Amino acid sequence: MELAQEYVADDLKKAMFLYDSALKQVSTKIEILSEEFVNVHNYNPIEHVKTRIKTSESITHKLEKQGYDTTIENMMHYLHDVAGVRIICSFEKDIYSIADMICNQDDVKVLIIKNYIANPKPNGYKSYHLVVSVPIYLSEGPVETKVEIQIRTVAMDFWASLEHKIKYKFEGNAPDRIQLDLKECADIVDMLDKKMFSLNEEIKAFAGGLPMAPSERDWKD
Repeated sequence: MELAQEYVADDLKKAMFLYDSALKQVSTKIEILSEEFVNVHNYNPIEHVKTRIKTSESITHKLEKQGYDTTIENMMHYLHDVAGVRIICSFEKDIYSIADMICNQDDVKVLIIKNYIANPKPNGYKSYHLVVSVPIYLSEGPVETKVEIQIRTVAMDFWASLEHKIKYKFEGNAPDRIQLDLKECADIVDMLDKKMFSLNEEIKAFAGGLPMAPSERDWKD
């Protein structure tokens, strides 16, 4: 990690170990919830889960962009998304259910909630963001470590992936025409989410309960 020279290698190694451990802990919680849905409720709203830890370059860039010196202390204090989990759901309603189940766990401390579904960004971005901390138990005692959790539908994730590519391609300064088209796509995605949920509810009402669909990993070519 190429941050400021005053970084002590051992301190940096410990910090990244904490983030990695927190990521594993939150991922395990989500995996258990997913298994519970399948085995107990005969339905799993979680389509798939992605995890990542920011690269040193990304950490440095974000600290500098926010006007902070690139130190371990600033990284751990000011950055909330060094460790990140993204949960992709079937429907918008599932997002809130999953968020509530995560937040209600005794060892999860909710630090920040940003509901970009109820309040989308001007460009149309929609997602539900949580910043939580979980205790990592070391030999000298527990250390609260932050993880950002993003929860969105498949359609929202598809749109966000395209938006990210456009932002990267144009270095954040995409032509007005493209930005307008992207916002229009966001409106279409919102309509699609609502229509698919309505269709799913209609199917459940007709069938008297929707049976569990096989997961993607069960499909064979």
